[in-house]
Parts: sequence; C-alpha cells; structure tokens
Amino acid sequence: MQAKRTLVVLACGILALAAGASAAQSGAWPNRPIRLIVPLPPGGSPDYLSRLLAERLQPVLGQPLVVENRPGAAGNIAREFVARQPADGYTIVMSESAHIMSAAVVAKLPYDPIKDFEPISLAATIPFGLTVNTSMPVKSLKEFLDYAKAAPRPLTYGTAGVGAPHHFAAELLRSMTGIKIVHVPYKGSAGIIPALLTGEIDFTIGAVNSLLPHFKAGKLRPIAVAGSSRTAILPDVPTIAEAGPLPGYSVEIWLGVMGPAGTPRPIVDRLNGEIVRIVRDPQVIKERLTPVGLASVGSTPEQLLTVMKEELAKYTKIARDAGIRPD
Repeated sequence: MQAKRTLVVLACGILALAAGASAAQSGAWPNRPIRLIVPLPPGGSPDYLSRLLAERLQPVLGQPLVVENRPGAAGNIAREFVARQPADGYTIVMSESAHIMSAAVVAKLPYDPIKDFEPISLAATIPFGLTVNTSMPVKSLKEFLDYAKAAPRPLTYGTAGVGAPHHFAAELLRSMTGIKIVHVPYKGSAGIIPALLTGEIDFTIGAVNSLLPHFKAGKLRPIAVAGSSRTAILPDVPTIAEAGPLPGYSVEIWLGVMGPAGTPRPIVDRLNGEIVRIVRDPQVIKERLTPVGLASVGSTPEQLLTVMKEELAKYTKIARDAGIRPD
C-alpha cells in the first residue's frame, strides 16, 4: 500500500514538473528578471542599444532587463559565459560582428559561434567608413587609392586590435586594390582617433558615429562607407563598392541578440517580435538610433543565422589570405 502511494506521489510530481516546463515555455515566461549581457564596456553602441532595448522591453515583458557588461578577450569572455547558461530565456547577449570575426581568427574558441547560440534578431548595424586626416590631399576613394599607390612607403592604418572589424575592413580593401598598407593595432578603439588626429596613422576604417564630431570640426574627412549602403548620418558619402567601383566590397558591422542554444522557440519568437517592433518604430529610429549612427534592421532568427554562417566563411577566407592571427 505504501509503495502504491509513493508511486502516485512520484507520478503527480512528474506531471507537475512537465506542466511547469510547459507553462514556462508558453505563457509564464518571464517570471523573473532577464540578464542582457554586453561583451564590451559601457558607453559604446552595443551598450547603448542594449539599454534602449531594456528600457522598451521591460513594460511589455513585465520584468526588468538587467544590462550586464562583461568586457574582455575581444568579447569572448561574455560569449562563453552566455553559451554555458541554461537555455531558459533568462540570459541573452547583445553580440556583434566580432562574434564571427573572432571565430575566423582564433582556431580554438571555448564555444562554437554557430552551434552554441540561438539567434533572436539582427537588431541594427553600425556604419563604418574609410577616414583620413584632412592634411592628406585626397577627397575621394580614387584619389586615396592613387595616393596610396604613389606613396614612398606603405600607409598605416589603425584598428582596435588583431581581428577587429577595422582590421578585416582594411585587409579586404588591400586584397581588392593591391595598395600597400601596414596594420597598427591599439588596445581598443579609443586609441584610434587620437592617433589619426595627430598623424600617427594615415587612415582607419572605423565607426562613423564616433568620428562624426571630428568630421564636423574639419579635422577628419570621410572618404567612403564600408557597408553595402550609404548611411543616413553621411548621406553624401558613397560606399566603397560604388566609389571604387569595387563590386562585392562590404563590411557590415551588426548588433544582434542571441541566447544559449536550445532556447525555447516561443521565447525566441516573443523576444524577436518585441525587438523588431522597437527597432523599426519610426520614432525610435528618428530620435534614438539615427542620431547616434545606428541603422535599424530587425530581422528574423533565420536571417541572423544566415548572416552568421555567410560571414564565418567570408572572414575566415580574409583572415587566411591576409595572415591575420591572434597576438
């Protein structure tokens, strides 16, 4: 009799657990705060967009989104942390192009950049642009390329480190044009602008939103945009592809939200729908995104996954051809 009662209790417990899991995946989520991990320090575009989403998501989800900055190792520390978290929708990450670029450079990461993550949405892009000091006598991409080819020494370009987006953007330009250039890595992007202003380096291909004040001050000059389309904050500046013309040149710097692999699809769909609604809101675009140089996207999970797979192949080839290796 006692054994029968024990079996009944166990059966009821199993049913309760199953019902709880089902509820968590359907309507009960979220019932506690969600952590939104940022792989970079506060103040940059990933942090800004994360805090904007946290602000707009809390009222509709009914739970706070706690933005947690975990910088280090080019973002790999944060991404490994997220990959190891339970796939329950309570830990997500604001990742960026470096998520894939790191994998193209580092042979053995402590996580798989594709298999260990559940794509949610490609939220926005950060326009990058070829930029020079105004003392360089060039105003177009053609003039820049002619100047580089005629220079008595290779031109120097600054990046945020080996394998950073700036590095890939410049090496892709080199491979397509044959110009001679020398890489000057800094510890993060903060060192690039002072070096460019003082003439320590000749050029960079970096985030135009951080360079905009120096464009307005007449100290730096935007030559061409690295992405596939022009940017709203520099509408008269052509892309590298059209100015070259260099068909096929494109380096898109994206910001995308992901969770650990296996995050339940109902949770992914809920987050995707809300994120897309926020970043495509005309008022948000006008007042919060465009002024800081972010271009709204808002993709499906499948579209973000496609971008990740295509870019892994693309940047692996660039890294191999250019000999890009970690320090």
